[in-house]
Amino acid sequence: MNLDGFEPKAKKLGVLGVKITQHGKEIAYKTWDEECRRNVYSASKSVTSCAVGFAVQEGLVSLSERLVDAFREDLPETVGEYLEQATVRDLLTMCLGQGEAHLMGGQRPLYKEKDWVKLSLSLPFTHQPNTRFVYNNVGPYLAGVLVQRRCGCDLPSYLTPRLFSHLGITHPTWEIDPMGYTFGAGGLFFTLSELHTFGLFYLQNGVWNGKQLLSPQWIQESTKKQVENRAYGYGYLFWGGEQGTFRADGKYGQLSILCRDKDAVISIVAECRDTDSLNRAIFDELYPQL
Repeated sequence: MNLDGFEPKAKKLGVLGVKITQHGKEIAYKTWDEECRRNVYSASKSVTSCAVGFAVQEGLVSLSERLVDAFREDLPETVGEYLEQATVRDLLTMCLGQGEAHLMGGQRPLYKEKDWVKLSLSLPFTHQPNTRFVYNNVGPYLAGVLVQRRCGCDLPSYLTPRLFSHLGITHPTWEIDPMGYTFGAGGLFFTLSELHTFGLFYLQNGVWNGKQLLSPQWIQESTKKQVENRAYGYGYLFWGGEQGTFRADGKYGQLSILCRDKDAVISIVAECRDTDSLNRAIFDELYPQL
């Protein structure tokens, strides 16, 4: 693949690295800084979605389970009708029923409460679940906590034998909350290649080195439109995009884009403050060459 058209735009936009694989072969790889582990921000959510998939596969979690049952000991004194209705699935679609974003990056250092599970469930549920898309860290955070409680370890420890060790990812750093839970909504550190490998695992429908690790049905459900979001739709902690793509997407341009129609994955790490222009550069300069 020719990067001549992409590179000048990438440099202006703060791209630090790009890697592209098609039909199982790497066709482009370039870095503008060393390939170290970096915070992939909300691309972490897609890895949490993967952890939920393994927990569902192992019978530890059900998407239809109500939050009032899953978090029985953490509920506020008064449980409203919308919290009463919310399920584990609602944690994954950004349609939880809360009207505002919480547990976001600028909010977390300011909380006086240490128990973020109880805090999250005490926040107002102002809409019926599964009816309104509101981007919010509460859902993926609680989903990650539920997996950790059911499996008895943190998310990196849970995912290491099931996924990370197969992909060659050595126990990565991941943000934790004040109670010691992995923060499933953000704060995971991956290299460009590790983020790319995760995307390839999804492109291959949960198969790695000829072994089916995760249910292909879960992969497909996670990376198709589950809800509307005034753009291209949202899956289970994956964003829909142009040309039928789905992606893990983190702030400042941490991306692993599944291009199923092209049998390809495009991954980017960046320090970009104009992600709309970055997306345009990807689909103007890279995607057409696939």
